[in-house]
Amino acid sequence: MQKYDVVVIGGGVVGLASAYHLNQKYPRKKILVIEKERALAQHQTGRNSGVIHSGIYYKPGSLKAVNCRSGKLEMEAFCAREKIPYEKCGKVIAATRQDELERMEKVFERGQANGVACEKIDARRLKELEPHCAGIAGIHVTETGIVNYRAVCERLAAILRERGQAVQTGLPVRGISELAHEVAIRCDGEEFRALNVVNCGGLYCDRLAKMAGCRIDVKIVPFRGEYYLVKPEAEHLCRNLIYPVPDPRFPFLGVHFTRMVSGHVECGPNAVLAYAREGYQKTDFNLREMAETLFFPGFLRMSAKFWHVGIGEMWRSFSKAAFVKALQRLIPEIQAKHLEPAPAGIRAQAVARDGSLLDDFHIIETSRIVHVLNAPSPAATASLSIGRSIGERFDKRFAR
Repeated sequence: MQKYDVVVIGGGVVGLASAYHLNQKYPRKKILVIEKERALAQHQTGRNSGVIHSGIYYKPGSLKAVNCRSGKLEMEAFCAREKIPYEKCGKVIAATRQDELERMEKVFERGQANGVACEKIDARRLKELEPHCAGIAGIHVTETGIVNYRAVCERLAAILRERGQAVQTGLPVRGISELAHEVAIRCDGEEFRALNVVNCGGLYCDRLAKMAGCRIDVKIVPFRGEYYLVKPEAEHLCRNLIYPVPDPRFPFLGVHFTRMVSGHVECGPNAVLAYAREGYQKTDFNLREMAETLFFPGFLRMSAKFWHVGIGEMWRSFSKAAFVKALQRLIPEIQAKHLEPAPAGIRAQAVARDGSLLDDFHIIETSRIVHVLNAPSPAATASLSIGRSIGERFDKRFAR
């Protein structure tokens, strides 16, 4: 049985960033990162489109806004220092109808309040930036960027190992016991003891919290985000990033176009309920996990509130023509023949018992465990800032 000062559960970018900052702050402490998969960043981190978000959408003063703004700067500095390819390419948020202009103005006001470098643009300027984009007005966010977050994770893990810390994969957690003076973590064939634990379990963070005996009032509901890859002959239709004006009633940003750091262009996602926490394929089904979702009162209340939105998302999931029609609002020239299926992602969305979708990051603590219970987008952008804030929570713990 091995003993550590801190065990971080989860080998995504938030878990690795937390371990990285803990090691920077407390270099003599013994840290272990454990990941259930055989490789790092296999779920939310490795299945997003790699955007370095500006923070324009988030409520001023919220954890998302504060951590996105500081995390963005830290991520860019980290990538520059560690020679990880990234690019500040900018993006446009395009209003295609008159009824979107008021919402667009509110997004711009949030951007201004959050200190984002952005400007309102007319249709002519929108065409200069994105010649194939339809729109009557827009916002140009000059500081939005792109990166490969799997590469970020690999470098964070390498740095931890270079500094004598441990990062182990292929270790699913089977049990957590928070004892008086330490925490016992049971994995397949191994047991670890730690003075402190950080739960960055992503899709399973709520289950890990309950496993540790923590009473929580939220549940992770998995939403599958389905993408298409734009074929090379149509990549010229999108220069950088093209987003619609978001609907503030819903935490998803709507289908959009993203040029990735590889040079390819991806479009999506829609957001449909996944029938399993790792339900990346439409046919993936886990009876236990689906029952957990369906019988959770918060899901039933959420469904009653957003059923009409859900129907539209489901229709786009099963109809490529409907998906293309949504994309054509932004780029009228895009056609079904230009698209081929791309790997899907799963958003681990925390839902409260009252049916509300948690809009902000949600982190709680017990005497020996820090639980990260809601860290959807822009968590990858904000990860180094989130990791820093988690490190600061250990000041009092290590002062014991």
